[in-house]
Amino acid sequence: MEENAKLNLKNDIIFQAFFAKKGNEIFLIDFLEALLKIKINKIIIKEEVTVEKLSKFEKGGRIDIQATLNDGIIANIEMQRTYQKGFEIRTVFYASKEIARGTKVGTNYEDMDKTIMINILGENMFPEKFDEYIQKSAIVLEKHREYIVTDIVEWYFIELPKFRKHHPDMSEKINQWLAFLDDEDKELVNMAVKKNMVLKKAQDEVDYLTGDPELRRLAELQEKWAWDEQFYKMMAIKEGRKEGRKEGRKEGRKEGRKEGRKEGKQEEKEKIAKKLLRIGLEINKIIEATGLTKEEIEKLKI
Repeated sequence: MEENAKLNLKNDIIFQAFFAKKGNEIFLIDFLEALLKIKINKIIIKEEVTVEKLSKFEKGGRIDIQATLNDGIIANIEMQRTYQKGFEIRTVFYASKEIARGTKVGTNYEDMDKTIMINILGENMFPEKFDEYIQKSAIVLEKHREYIVTDIVEWYFIELPKFRKHHPDMSEKINQWLAFLDDEDKELVNMAVKKNMVLKKAQDEVDYLTGDPELRRLAELQEKWAWDEQFYKMMAIKEGRKEGRKEGRKEGRKEGRKEGRKEGKQEEKEKIAKKLLRIGLEINKIIEATGLTKEEIEKLKI
């Protein structure tokens, strides 16, 4: 990674420091109100961060943000820069853990707190034909999808690449936030900051965070691990394909020899059958002698 590369909120360290830093609650409230379309009167961030706390993630640990909204709704927000196979299962697993962790023995099921899993994705997860960039999911019936069995857990999947292609309406606050989080289209970012005063303050905060030497060091390390992980995955895939081609050629030669032997045996049987036909041997006896079918022997008469 270049030494002076621009860091933004798609970096896990910067994302965590921005949204979970004490005093920055206004940013998380503004974003969640825009996405969830609810009024947030109270927010408690589960673990406010400092540079010292973020240092424990130097080994590439999973980083997300957890907050309790109003009187019990649990929101889990994660920035996932690259889509990884099994991510869908992971987010279900973490939602289950969150529910279990927040439920005491003897709690009535009706009194369990709602959990919202918000996944902001730097790569597309769903097929391109699903052009909506915000997907919301709950547990519904297969043939009556309008009926929600339960909304104790809700999932939001936000695909930033699709957002970019969608020519979003920048009068909508959620689109202002997505442009800011994505930080790819500078025209959209500037428009968002002009339209939303909270984002103007947010821009100042991001500039401050990315200028902090220690925080930048951690963020750059995280970037390096992300690139390294991607590189080694690509190398593993490349080596796997190479081995696959090698094994394929080996199997091909093996199958070729096998097919050749099979064809050779067939030709030998046909030669014998032709000789037996010339001397007038009955077809039933030729079948018995060669193992050929009646149809195969009839063709040899031509």
